Amino acid sequence: MPLLAGLALSLPILLYLFAPGRTNILLLGIDYVEPGSAVARSDTIILATLEAFKPVVGLVSVPRDLWVSIPGVGENRINTAHFFAENQQPGSGPAAVRQTIVRNFGVDLPYYARIRFEGFREVVDALGGVNIELPEAMAGYPAGKHHFTGSKALAFVRHRAGSDDFFRMAHGQLMLKALLRNMANPLKWPRFPGVVRALFASVDTNLPVWLWPRLGLALLRAGPDGVESYQITREMVTPFTTDQGASVLLPNWSMIRLLVQQVFGESST
Repeated sequence: MPLLAGLALSLPILLYLFAPGRTNILLLGIDYVEPGSAVARSDTIILATLEAFKPVVGLVSVPRDLWVSIPGVGENRINTAHFFAENQQPGSGPAAVRQTIVRNFGVDLPYYARIRFEGFREVVDALGGVNIELPEAMAGYPAGKHHFTGSKALAFVRHRAGSDDFFRMAHGQLMLKALLRNMANPLKWPRFPGVVRALFASVDTNLPVWLWPRLGLALLRAGPDGVESYQITREMVTPFTTDQGASVLLPNWSMIRLLVQQVFGESST
């Protein structure tokens, strides 16, 4: 009887943790602004999807200069959606980016997590730095193993000298995998309280608390090697200069929406 009672109690928990269902999250990295303000461009835009039942996390990086239709604004760079919305109504930036994603990419991301770039540095420092292995020379560093402090990690993901935004997106995805790999190291676990404090100070999100255990389980099941990273590539865009002299990227939506459908398993609209 005690065994049956235990199974009866654990069944709802197991159903909650492993129930099929996809969670889509919008990840935003914003420029440094004054404390308490979020009026900045979202220079890092990543569309993320994960399922607790599958050991895979899908990421799609979006170039910040992608020319899109922004609801209530018109055509502009995608990274300005956050800026325009926050200028009009503080706190509305993530919703504006989400609406822009829905309109242009045809995929809904009901949840978001927004981090200040300076906060990213603090998270890495709280972790005691991050060990990363570069497959080739990148951002001025030779191929091989490196240990980055928070400042070096931030400079690495933001590096553009001699490269472009496509290289920067690759840097960001490589760093994200390295962070997950470092967090999976038991030697780093004693630092988790400090990491959590840094996250709470630097990240705002609408993810409900009840969803966190499912997401944590999905990340644990996937691990760093289960993170499938994609980006909108040069082949999917055409460089263009607007009448105002701005350099932007015109999207090939048929190619981009095909990628989104492959990663998210949803039809584009």
